[in-house]
Amino acid sequence: MPTQSFMAYENEAESFQIDNLTVENRLDRISIYGSLELTKDRHGLESALTLKRLIDASVDALKRDKNLPDRIETTPSEEISNPF
Repeated sequence: MPTQSFMAYENEAESFQIDNLTVENRLDRISIYGSLELTKDRHGLESALTLKRLIDASVDALKRDKNLPDRIETTPSEEISNPF
């Protein structure tokens, strides 16, 4: 889980794990995949709040962009073989 503020769409190197949910920060997209159970306990609350902070940061960044296009073209990422 991120310990610092999440700067959405600011780099190509940031990735966060919230249980089995992965959030990857890119310059042109935020990728979210995996699964997350929001259990009715303190851990579930913390997970939900972390996810909310990431989503809120993404929405705020999109709202601030005055030149936001209607839609961008995305290309599938290239899969490379594991060298190990």
